Amino acid sequence: MKLNLPTILTLSRIAVIPVFIVIYYMPVAWSNVVCTMLFVLAAITDWLDGYIARRNQLSSRFGAFLDPVADKLMVATVLILLVDRNPTDLPDLFLAIPAVIIVGREITISALREWMAELGESGVVSVSFIGKVKTTAQLIALPFMIHRDPLWGLIPVAEIGVFLLYVAAALTLWSMITYIRGAWPVMKDNAGK
Repeated sequence: MKLNLPTILTLSRIAVIPVFIVIYYMPVAWSNVVCTMLFVLAAITDWLDGYIARRNQLSSRFGAFLDPVADKLMVATVLILLVDRNPTDLPDLFLAIPAVIIVGREITISALREWMAELGESGVVSVSFIGKVKTTAQLIALPFMIHRDPLWGLIPVAEIGVFLLYVAAALTLWSMITYIRGAWPVMKDNAGK
């Protein structure tokens, strides 16, 4: 396998996860700022690797497989860390609910996509507009929650992040229902096979 720039950028998102975890738990005042920057940088590389791959015709099957894996690993890691170390005064349950919805949806849709691909029906569960909006809401919510400290002592970014996380969770459920509804006829026809 020959690595190209988009694949290296994708692999860098996976490689930064252990670094992110170590810095997140460091007992220093700047850990949240550095982790926020790492997450935002990872989100930028997510956009950048796709742009470079399309623009320079460097798309590959491996890259198409690895890109969503890197995204899901990063998001799941951050959600777990945020549930473990709640950045708000809200009860932990308020973070656990959207985290379980988001991670559960990702597992469900990944399995559904794999099954549909085996059946030759991968187009039934291709990425939708709602899925992209959901991802955007997540990519705004999570850095707000990672930063956790109010901006200028006034703007409660962690609480804004929680609100956006609930928006992302609602969109997550909506997109999951959309995917399952689209795949339902194929699922029904192949359930007993």
